[in-house]
Amino acid sequence: MQLACLDLEGVLVPEIWIEFSKRTNIPELSRTTRDEPNYDKLMQGRLALLARHGLGLPDIQRVIAGMAPLPGAHEFLDWLRERFQVIILSDTFYEFAMPLMRQLGYPTLMCHKLEADADGIVRGYTLRMPEQKRESVKAFKSINFKVIAAGDSYNDTAMLAAADAGILFCPPQNVIDEFPQFPVTRNYDELAAAFLAASGRI
Repeated sequence: MQLACLDLEGVLVPEIWIEFSKRTNIPELSRTTRDEPNYDKLMQGRLALLARHGLGLPDIQRVIAGMAPLPGAHEFLDWLRERFQVIILSDTFYEFAMPLMRQLGYPTLMCHKLEADADGIVRGYTLRMPEQKRESVKAFKSINFKVIAAGDSYNDTAMLAAADAGILFCPPQNVIDEFPQFPVTRNYDELAAAFLAASGRI
């Protein structure tokens, strides 16, 4: 049995923090895992910016409520689910993702949790586990799944390396340059073709 593991932001939905950055006119919030490999450093910077500007979880959720999946994402996901078991492995948070999961037909999502107080002020976050993308892929392989993984950022590369086949989808040039071992796809037709090619190879 073959399993498809996908990143969420940048693959199926827009980058939430980038959209929030645009709506709040705080350019520093646009940094993502495409720019910063150290996830804790990235998140601590985000939390500090939220505190400095007096923004909380309800502010972010209002932005997310107006977002939609990337054009063609739902159709690609339906195509993929006809051919593979599909699990989304993301470093987003359940408090962010669920409205977007509704629009995608509630695929299986494994991600993290935010810690917010009664006033909606974000105090911290809880990782499901360290390196959860890579460790999830290793666990799936331990129960005899063949895994094909796709993502776009630094935080996806360990998952791609752990999988039987890894694919980059619309990555920035810095990720392409640092990880030339992974094929690069630029649209959902190319990604579908890469999945089929990997499926026949592994």
